[in-house]
Amino acid sequence: MTGKAAIDGLDRGVLLEALIALAEAAGDIVWRHFVEGATVTIKPDESPVTAADHAAEAAILAGLAEVAPHIPIVAEEEAAAGRVPDVDGAFFLVDPLDGTKEFIRRGNDFTVNIGLIEQGAPTMGVVYAPARNALYWGDATIGQAWRADRAPDAPRAAERRIAVRDPHTPPCAVASRSHADPATAAWLDAGGICDCVSVGSSLKFALVASGEADVYPRTGPTMEWDTAAGDALLRAAGGTTLDPDNRPFRYGKPGFRNTGFVAAGRYRPAPLRPFIRD
Repeated sequence: MTGKAAIDGLDRGVLLEALIALAEAAGDIVWRHFVEGATVTIKPDESPVTAADHAAEAAILAGLAEVAPHIPIVAEEEAAAGRVPDVDGAFFLVDPLDGTKEFIRRGNDFTVNIGLIEQGAPTMGVVYAPARNALYWGDATIGQAWRADRAPDAPRAAERRIAVRDPHTPPCAVASRSHADPATAAWLDAGGICDCVSVGSSLKFALVASGEADVYPRTGPTMEWDTAAGDALLRAAGGTTLDPDNRPFRYGKPGFRNTGFVAAGRYRPAPLRPFIRD
């Protein structure tokens, strides 16, 4: 089954609006846990998980099962529990709370992420940052992306189109607050990039997509649900995500694990491979 065939019968605009509504609802759940305080436990891989992660994911899974019951869903907490469907063609990647450590620290850089993969590429994505009142979405198949202000439990404000920008001189990079490393610093230095904005979660993709930064390098490993929604948003806004050898970044890899990547707008990055230790 091809990715295209897998969503036949679904209107793309209707599906995207459904994904936006699900991200908003999940963001409201996350926000209520943020305000009231969420129980934290430690998973077998020693990463934290909260009641907000579980509640938001359950809401997204239930909603996706209604709007697109024939499309498999790979979700972070389901995968952590060993429940991973076989994927062949289109599938959803869900991270109900990207930036859990930021959430626990009472920061504001956590997001809800829902992405659609078709034929190995992210084609549709929604990123919602409830603590920042920022909602982003896009469809790469039509090359359009949007942003709207949206406070938790409040109506969505007017949307506006977003797009990547022409590179600044020197280019501005965006990097993670919690995953800074010497390899990233070396890559930035080699490219003469001295302006760097630090932000957490999938907001790094959103900043490049909305023309607030030029490039986002990541030398360390991530999971596909961490990147799918933001990557789709970036591609919809005119950007691209490349693997360490500057080839198009693909999804549906073994274990849904990512190696390093570079996400960029119109900036043309050097390969990341020489800076990564396998």
